[in-house]
Amino acid sequence: MKGFIIFFFGILSVSINAQNILINNTGSPNEPSIMMDPNNTNNIVAGSNLNLYYVSTDGGLTWTTNTLTSTYGVWGDPVIDVDTFGNFYFYHLSNPPSGSWIDRIVCQKTSDLGATWTAGTFTGLNGTKDQDKQWTIVDRTNNNIYMTWTEFDSYGSSSPTDFSRILFSKSTDLGDTWSTPKKININDGDCVDEDNTVEGAVPAVGPNGEIYVAWAGPNGLVFNKSLDQGTTWLSSEIAIDPMPGGWDYAIPGIDRCNGLPITKCDISGGVNQGTIYVNWTDQRNGTNDTDVWLSKSTDAGSTWSAPIRVNDDAPGKHQFLTWMDIDQTNGYLYFIFYDRRNYTDNQTDVYLAISQDGGATFINKKISESPFTPNAAVFFGDYTNITVHNNIVRPIWTRLVGSQLSVWTDVTPLSQLLSVSEENSEENEVIQYPNPATNNTFVAFKLHKSEIVSLKLYTQSGKLIKTFINNKPMDYGKYVFPVEIDQLNLSAGSYYYKLMIGSKVKTMKTIIIK
Repeated sequence: MKGFIIFFFGILSVSINAQNILINNTGSPNEPSIMMDPNNTNNIVAGSNLNLYYVSTDGGLTWTTNTLTSTYGVWGDPVIDVDTFGNFYFYHLSNPPSGSWIDRIVCQKTSDLGATWTAGTFTGLNGTKDQDKQWTIVDRTNNNIYMTWTEFDSYGSSSPTDFSRILFSKSTDLGDTWSTPKKININDGDCVDEDNTVEGAVPAVGPNGEIYVAWAGPNGLVFNKSLDQGTTWLSSEIAIDPMPGGWDYAIPGIDRCNGLPITKCDISGGVNQGTIYVNWTDQRNGTNDTDVWLSKSTDAGSTWSAPIRVNDDAPGKHQFLTWMDIDQTNGYLYFIFYDRRNYTDNQTDVYLAISQDGGATFINKKISESPFTPNAAVFFGDYTNITVHNNIVRPIWTRLVGSQLSVWTDVTPLSQLLSVSEENSEENEVIQYPNPATNNTFVAFKLHKSEIVSLKLYTQSGKLIKTFINNKPMDYGKYVFPVEIDQLNLSAGSYYYKLMIGSKVKTMKTIIIK
């Protein structure tokens, strides 16, 4: 028999005493971006479609709302960033009075927390070609700003002669000027703005100034990098994952939805220093089962791990519009996403996932105080966002009630987010033993009332391997269920149990088969 190690710990995916803060509910805000100043975590700036920005000077407890203007026009896709001097940047699409719609990417800067903004500089202007979905990263060792985005020959065109590509530009003078855009993809996409379009380029900086970026397109998830501040890039793309089902998919109640990737790199100086992470969502397990995924590379992007499932619910529900960040003081990973695990209709919660061990295990917590139901007639935006530093976690998301859009954050302390306290834990008790396990192990649980119980075994990617108990009515009492590990003929890899008692789901991780 293969050797195995079993680590058990219970994670009940339930709500906590969340501390949600309304940022704004006027002007139909959606597609929010948020950034905290690592040098002063009380200072936070956020933005939303089309031209709104928000400022907090008390760590996100209170916010002011303002409208951004530019001589080039402000046309959505807000991206907020900050440099080491405390300058905040608002990057957005354009709609200039003399030019064409989304013909450039605009950068505006504030040095006084939004009291005033520069009129804007820009990059990407290339005749009437369309520039879209930009994102940036600041190298905090030299304040270089690196930007990647998608250029369309003609946005929305289905012509076989129109293509999309990934471009890169940088600023070495705090956003005052920008380098000539450089194409960094090898395989172009179409211009339809669907699965075969290349999109989702979010740059990351490595511990030695490397620039890393992944995107999605006709070849799934792919990756490129530069070791000389963007001057040269690899001559071939590195495959991360085929992304079954593509990046453009349907979610009931959402006008459009995407699983575009987010790239981050650990530069915390901790045990995972230099690890590159790519986070995305897809429907590889079916159109009724959207999941949040993570792949990582520990060799500067040369090879990538198999996808790791971030959401820890039972298969069959939707989790979508993810974003991630890394706390660069300790290397913890944080993910925000919309989640429907608790419902059979389109009601939607917001969840936070946390990994303290480089993506080996995850804690999932519901952070929204109440669900909402999106309406496909109201554009909901293309992303969420999150910023984290020194154990301060500030996610941002869109909410819809009726026809009213709003944007929110949460200020729950990390100690509470990491708490293993369980909702209604007094109702049922669960014990796993022995630990470490022998060839035979047991799951024991005590019911304080009659319940419907299921016990199932899954692969790390969420594939059902074995059903031990299936929706069985069970009365009050204590139950001990034996699990013979050596009789399951498991391949090498990681596995986990799901124990479902009534509407509650307990995740017991991790079985590692060597």
